Formats: sequence, C-alpha cells, structure tokens
Amino acid sequence: MHRRTFLTSATLPFVVPAADRLFSATPLQTPAPLKPARLQPGDTVGLVTPATATYQQEELDIARESLEGLGLKVAIGQHVRDRHGSLGGRDTDRAADLNGFFGDRNIKAILPTRGGWGTARLLPLLDFDVIRRNPKILMGFSDITALLNGIHARTGLVTFHGPNAGGRWDGFSVDYVRRILFGGESVTFENPKTTSDRNVLTQVENRIRVITPGQATGRLLGGNLTVLTAILGSPYVPNFDDSILFLEDVGEDWYRVDRMMTSLKLAGILPKIRGFIFGTCSECGPGEGFASLTPEEIFKDHIAPLGVPAWSGAMIGHGHAQWTLPVGARVSIDTSTGTVRMLEAAVS
Repeated sequence: MHRRTFLTSATLPFVVPAADRLFSATPLQTPAPLKPARLQPGDTVGLVTPATATYQQEELDIARESLEGLGLKVAIGQHVRDRHGSLGGRDTDRAADLNGFFGDRNIKAILPTRGGWGTARLLPLLDFDVIRRNPKILMGFSDITALLNGIHARTGLVTFHGPNAGGRWDGFSVDYVRRILFGGESVTFENPKTTSDRNVLTQVENRIRVITPGQATGRLLGGNLTVLTAILGSPYVPNFDDSILFLEDVGEDWYRVDRMMTSLKLAGILPKIRGFIFGTCSECGPGEGFASLTPEEIFKDHIAPLGVPAWSGAMIGHGHAQWTLPVGARVSIDTSTGTVRMLEAAVS
C-alpha cells in the first residue's frame, strides 16, 4: 500500500455544522481524555473512504472481508465508491459518511479502505460535538493521520494508528489489533528479534538504531510526517507539550524529510517533546540530482540536540507489519530495547 490508506461504511444523512468551518490557528489546550469502548465479536464497524477513491470493487471486497475475518459486521458508507477527481467523492459527502457513522449508535468503530490524499480537506466539515458525544474506535494510518490527530485535538478521543481496512493484515499486525482493541490490554510494543534466511548470523530486518539513549514518559502523538506538517498552523494539531512524537513516511526524498523536520522545529513542536520514535520511510532515497543528507544525519541535526530519548526503526510505516498505536494515550519508551509501553488501556 502507498501513503495514506483507510476504510468506508453506510452513513446517515447529515448537515455540515457551520460553527466548525472556520477557526483561528490559536494553539489548543489538551481536552480531557476520552476513550472509546472496546470491540466485541459481532460488533458493526463502518467502512469509509475519506481520502483517495476506492477504484475497484475488489478493493472494497477485500477490506470488508478482512474486517469480517476479525469477527465483525461491516456497514458500507453511502459514498464509498464515489469519485471526485482522485478523491473518494466530494468533501461534503465523505464528511457526511464520517459524521453519520459517529452519530449512529449501532456503529462501534470506523475504518478507511485506504489513504492517499484528501483527509485534511474534511476536518472543517466534521461535527466534533457529535464525535465527542459518541466516542468510538477510529483506526488507520498514512493520510488518515489528519483525522487521528485532528479529532484527538478537538475532542480528546484516543484514536489508533494501525492498519487500514484495505491494507496489510499479517499475523503480527492482527495480534496487536486484537489485544488492544478487543482485549483492552496495555501492551508493550517491540520489534521481533529474529534472524532470517537472508542472514542466520544476525538480525537484518526490523533493527532499531538509537539516536539518544534513555527513557521517557508522555502522551503519544504523531503519524505520517508529510500529513502532519501539512496541517501545521491549523486548529487540528494537538498540543505537543510533554509528548512522545512518532513519525513515518513513504516515497519521500530525504531532503524533503529534512525540510519537514525543519518545519516541525520552526513550528515549535520538536522543542516540546519528551521523546521521539521514527518508524520507516519506505521507498525513500536521496532524490535525483541531490547530494542528500542521510537519515542518520537528519536525526543528528534535528533530534539529537533536543537531548530527549529517541530511536528509529520502529514497526511503524508502510508496506510491512505494524503496531496499533493509541494516539493520545500515555506511554513510556525505552531506547535500549526499542519499546513503547502503554501505561493505560486505550479502550474502556
């Protein structure tokens, strides 16, 4: 899967609230934490397309069947197969699917079919009062970063950076989804420590690289670097005071990653954090015609001077197994082991 992947579902008719359409970019205070109810077998989840269009019926079928494989029922959003250019329908229609599912008490979770681009366009159209009154599980990654952080910033709802419905459902990823969303466990996330046929002598894949050693505790925030920087200055960016920031990306030249890390610094986010985790940057390279900084040099320039515990190589990103991270929940990190320990359950 490529950047920003998510899900789709049947929605109720909805009128977009005028009050939430325009805001100043004044930094928000952190709302009181709000946790969704855990999933139960037989619960109904809503499938939506808040970003790039779901072009083929087979793609939608795979997303639906994957959720059914978790023992869930699936409601398909009214506008899931819509198209408006590359987007999965017009902004008002995609937002109506989301608002409708949040307002429907029979829907217990909402997932996207895929990511891509377009989710940030929906943020001014969401009814945050409805979302606040009806907390439920929202999970996805990549372009869905805009929803995960925007909804948490405005309502305090803990959201989940994890598989999109039409994405990868390998055993590693499914295990974390089951333990966190169904079991309500406070898990410790860690990379598998195994060798492979490629090298039976030492671990080659899923290695961690310490940037600054140490341990730290804070509220977990972050997601896709490109999407997060695209909403800077808006009222949909959480308060990063004393947070643990996690990032990942895909298909970006390293000079662009450097540019975006600079944006986070200039926006005052990096100086606020207590810890830093970088996952993967799949399909990233130096860029044609550029003498690029390496990833290690970028982190040395932007992260090491902060003096906070930090490492890279976490199971966060595109194209491989991934953790289900609770955005907005308190965690403790340890760079010596490359682990993230949840200090509380993320569901009620």
